Amino acid sequence: MIVQACLNGARLPDFHPKLPLTPEAMAADSVACVKAGAAELHIHPRGADLAESLTAVDSTIAVLRAACPGTLIGVSTGAWIENNMQRTRDCISNWTMLPDYASVNLSEDDAPGVMDILGQIGVGIEAGLATVADAERFVALASHGKVLRILIEIEEQQPNAAIAIAEDIVNVLARAGVTRPILLHGFDATVWNFVALARKQNLSTPIGLEDCRHMPDGSLTAGNVELIAEAVAIFRSV
Repeated sequence: MIVQACLNGARLPDFHPKLPLTPEAMAADSVACVKAGAAELHIHPRGADLAESLTAVDSTIAVLRAACPGTLIGVSTGAWIENNMQRTRDCISNWTMLPDYASVNLSEDDAPGVMDILGQIGVGIEAGLATVADAERFVALASHGKVLRILIEIEEQQPNAAIAIAEDIVNVLARAGVTRPILLHGFDATVWNFVALARKQNLSTPIGLEDCRHMPDGSLTAGNVELIAEAVAIFRSV
């Protein structure tokens, strides 16, 4: 069981005053989040215009490695980032400062191709499953047993419905004999429900401004560190 710090995601700059978008801001948040109990980092590198960029991975990872030596760092490979299949593949193939892992959304057309490239360059794969169809596609891949972990990330905002989808995904994985570690990931209205469920089921969870900007009581969070500290407290509770 770990708490993974998801620092920024695809959020726009006005999402929260403390949203870290530059490498330096991400590094400062990363150091504080690790001190608060985060075991890993997940980031969406940004270019000079602060838009998501796969070409910004090298420079961003370099800064974070220096700030948090020994901490695993992951990135997104979302198709929307470059919005072009071949450009996405080329950017990933040309990384020189490799992340430890990268998330791949099985809902995206080129997910198997991206997974193949990541495997070739030695980057761990976090297989993102948002629906039962994603899970069924994943278990049909010959390479599904080689991923680092499974990321169950549900966008449904009604908590009971979101949890039901997550349970259905887990059942698909179980029937296929998949035994990789699972990160249970809510979004906005369901984040804290999923943190509690992950704690109950001895699963890992991501948390950060990528996921939400509110604390369990509904108040606006001070930032990533407060979110991490709260999730860690939940995980340490009896």
